[in-house]
Amino acid sequence: MKLAVDLHIHSGLSPCADISMTPNNIVNMASLKKLDIIAITDHNSTKNLRTTWEVARETDIIFVPGVELTTKEEVHVVCLFDSLEKAECFQKILDKNIISIKNRADVFGQQHIYNIDDEIVDEYELMLMNATELSLENAIMEVKELNGVLIPAHIDRNSFSILSNLGFISLKLEISTVEISSNCNYHELEKNHPYLKKYRKIVNSDAHVLGDILERTSFIEVEKRNAKSVLEKLKKRISCI
Repeated sequence: MKLAVDLHIHSGLSPCADISMTPNNIVNMASLKKLDIIAITDHNSTKNLRTTWEVARETDIIFVPGVELTTKEEVHVVCLFDSLEKAECFQKILDKNIISIKNRADVFGQQHIYNIDDEIVDEYELMLMNATELSLENAIMEVKELNGVLIPAHIDRNSFSILSNLGFISLKLEISTVEISSNCNYHELEKNHPYLKKYRKIVNSDAHVLGDILERTSFIEVEKRNAKSVLEKLKKRISCI
């Protein structure tokens, strides 16, 4: 079946996200835009996943637990898991590898943790915008151990992408899918990096405000309507664009 997706959305836990990015607002906006599958992928933290999952399960939307990890090389990668429990196991890895610097909300933005009523119940103390101590290679290994999938984020951008920071994607890395922005000139990108033909491509919003969450413009073919089927598809290095 063909389902509409947006697998890169930030909640108010990400300091760069708008204060409107609460669990209920995100899920309701995704419903209004008739999305079938969404993922919350905050910077270096999974602390709003369980609440958003609880909100989403009252709707028809499939919720995929995720996180946008900043690797040691300052490369942004989207890590997706087929269960909350596995995502929360990854949080333990994040806790060991995050740089212990307190966030300055007045400079970098607030990092809100919500309950199911969108009430702020906590503020994440450490700065989530920094790179972690986890290398790209080790991140791939840790995500794979949890049966997840790691996707280099917004590879067409000039900062915090695997192409901008490392110059290329090594075929030795166990990567099957890459993310591109909705306005990406993929023909030009592939001309400069011909090996990209080997990878599945997916368009996500990287939404930090509600209006940027995708409409029904990015699709994935899955066998079953659940997070596990989504991940299984993304693990296959076959282009869907």
